Amino acid sequence: MRQIVLDTETTGLDPRSGHRIIEVACIEMENRRLTGRHLHKYVNPEREIDAGAQAVHGITLEFLADKPKFADIVDEFLEFINGAELVIHNAPFDIGFLNAELRRLDRVPVETVCAGVTDTLRMAKDLHPGKRNSLDALCERYEIDNSSRTLHGALLDTELLAEVFLAMTRGQNSLMIEPDAAPRKQFDANGVARVRKALLVRRASDEELGEHARVLAGIDKESKGACIWLPKPPAEATG
Repeated sequence: MRQIVLDTETTGLDPRSGHRIIEVACIEMENRRLTGRHLHKYVNPEREIDAGAQAVHGITLEFLADKPKFADIVDEFLEFINGAELVIHNAPFDIGFLNAELRRLDRVPVETVCAGVTDTLRMAKDLHPGKRNSLDALCERYEIDNSSRTLHGALLDTELLAEVFLAMTRGQNSLMIEPDAAPRKQFDANGVARVRKALLVRRASDEELGEHARVLAGIDKESKGACIWLPKPPAEATG
């Protein structure tokens, strides 16, 4: 299965208010393995960036001044995601912005190009109800190093999200793990690592074995020698 982990950064929160995409990043997975292929573009939004949004991602309009417009990258973007399942954290946000950009160019919606969309935020809420399920919180829960994430950035976020997604869905590829692969940690519904305890084996005492033998003897007597749990005496040789 081909999957694309995707993230965007934007000028603000709502595309219906005219906000635009300023960064898009996609990384490719085949059969739950990163292929090394990625698409990463900064985009000139042709409008101002809200101060609140800039505080989150740190991208300035001056930096984007010489970057391509979305119309310049749309064909490359659509070709990259074509036929793949998209994996996105809080998918309605990114899909809403992408479709707004595509509508401006009279292009079809993202959902008609890709094979489907998986929202990891929704998955996380199902797995960890009542818990914080931001990307940072999930990295902490699944012990994924996000120490380099001081600001939001689409490319770094897709790399982290790919690791989070694989951790959340690890049971789905249990048959694909190599025989010599190191065992991975398992987590409960609260995101706490499970510790597998050694299996306790209790052997029957002499008293318990004696009682067991008496019960079987009683069954054998009542069934006139038909107790299947008693060993049968070896058949006598004939001839």
